Amino acid sequence: MSGSSPLGPATPPSDKELVLKVIPLPADTNGNGDIFGGWVMAQVDLAGSVIPARHVNGRMATVAVKEFIFKQPVRVGDILSFYACVTHIGRTSITVQVEVFAERHRAQGQFVKVTEATVTYVAIDDNGRPRPIEKRA
Repeated sequence: MSGSSPLGPATPPSDKELVLKVIPLPADTNGNGDIFGGWVMAQVDLAGSVIPARHVNGRMATVAVKEFIFKQPVRVGDILSFYACVTHIGRTSITVQVEVFAERHRAQGQFVKVTEATVTYVAIDDNGRPRPIEKRA
């Protein structure tokens, strides 16, 4: 895992690919005024699917979230950067590690790790059944 202390400044990972950048808006907040965790989870799912899409060459579905850790709250106006890498390719599935870093609204260029997750996607056919992933040369 990348970064430093769970509460202090962090460094985005050099061993993962930047796959998504997004700024949460006021409509994405929970009752505490922070960004709703479900919104963050949806963004992680989207970000995590970018690299597997290159391997699957067709439809895929999220089948598991092995681990999801919220380290810091996400706030309105943060610039979120999502980094991902494939950790395993099976016969029909691909597992991806996603790390999310925030540049706080008033501290651009300084990163804080806010979330990380391990997500598994499965290649599916037109009937929604698992199908083999073609091996790359």
